[in-house]
Amino acid sequence: MLDIKFIRENPDVVKAAMKSRNANMDAEIDEILRFDRVRRELTAKVEAMKSEQNAVTKKIPQMKKNGEDTSQVMREMKVLSDEISGLDGELSDVEKSLRDRLLTIPNIPNETVPMGVDDSDNVEVRRWGELRDFGFSPKAHWDLGRDLNILDPKRAAKVTGARFHFYRGLGARLERAIINFFLDTHTSRGYTEILPPDIVNRAAMTGTGQLPKFEEDAFKLANDDYFLISTAEIPLTNYHREEILDGNALPIKYCAYSACFRAEAGSAGRDTRGLVRQHQFNKVEMVKFARPDASYDELEKLTADAENVLQLLGLPYRVVCLSTGDLGFCAAKTYDVEVWMPSYDRYVEISSCSNCEDYQARRASIRFKDDKADKAKFVHTLNGSGLAVGRTVAAILENYQEADGSVTVPEVLSSYMNVSKIG
Repeated sequence: MLDIKFIRENPDVVKAAMKSRNANMDAEIDEILRFDRVRRELTAKVEAMKSEQNAVTKKIPQMKKNGEDTSQVMREMKVLSDEISGLDGELSDVEKSLRDRLLTIPNIPNETVPMGVDDSDNVEVRRWGELRDFGFSPKAHWDLGRDLNILDPKRAAKVTGARFHFYRGLGARLERAIINFFLDTHTSRGYTEILPPDIVNRAAMTGTGQLPKFEEDAFKLANDDYFLISTAEIPLTNYHREEILDGNALPIKYCAYSACFRAEAGSAGRDTRGLVRQHQFNKVEMVKFARPDASYDELEKLTADAENVLQLLGLPYRVVCLSTGDLGFCAAKTYDVEVWMPSYDRYVEISSCSNCEDYQARRASIRFKDDKADKAKFVHTLNGSGLAVGRTVAAILENYQEADGSVTVPEVLSSYMNVSKIG
């Protein structure tokens, strides 16, 4: 959530930032400013009336002590009290309307984010690894999964529906091995492992920006205001909701494995085969709480941590900086890490590493102090996939396949798998 003071003092900057995201929100910004004016006018009026009420209330005991008649004053105070009560209710409604509108405004892109209309304007930062020359016609991972009898989407469709998978045998073991490898690697680099709930409440979804804008993409539980998480970023970031952190302990770094659930509204016809776009998938997530003056250094380190596991797996990838037109709702800056997928003949996103600055912290009221006497300030929150597990399985199957249809297990996973080859 943006700071209302910043919007009030820089309305043209905010409007221009929204246009850079391909969103003309001039009317919405003007409406926010109108509610802000009404709120401040009501607040000043209520405070003046309460000040008058307090001053008169203090005089009443002395009037009674002096034998003066207080009945008229008491009647006036009753009228004033009723007026204050009415204005307090009106002020509460205005504050809610203001907050509801603020929640719909996306974050302002950082000045280092490239301007652009969509993902075609993303800027490649670097590449790592050599693309393999197979010497034979490589299969797509969905065909490998079928032929090796380790992936079974047909029975998953029977049991649940489209875009779900059963993993079988060494396929299930590979998924589990990758999860453990990711967690072991990240915890060795200073992250504290968390095993979070897969269900969160509305406040948590609002705190990280999934609500109210993206409610159609969420799986909501019937008869309860609970949601299945789309990423462990949600419970991890909300872990410190409405808390004041010790500034001397920053950065705080968490990693977590979770199942993730996404309705994928609006994605009909995209990546319908295989493991790339599922309604349920596993992911290891990294979340940081950082000092504002250090958060962009932490973003570089976070991205390096995502890259590190790909390097250890020997999977070719590239890093791109998202343009303003492709930036996520809460992010001020994002690097996408994209792994090479032979079946697509292109790089496919496997991690997004974002600095949300104080946008989520303001929504979730996450602050820090260096000293007890200090005024609390908002932290900066960062998150990144470390990595999407199903997409990692797909990338391993495709990049490590052999001419005989088998798949070599990457060396770093062999001790987790207890085998060196699938098939």
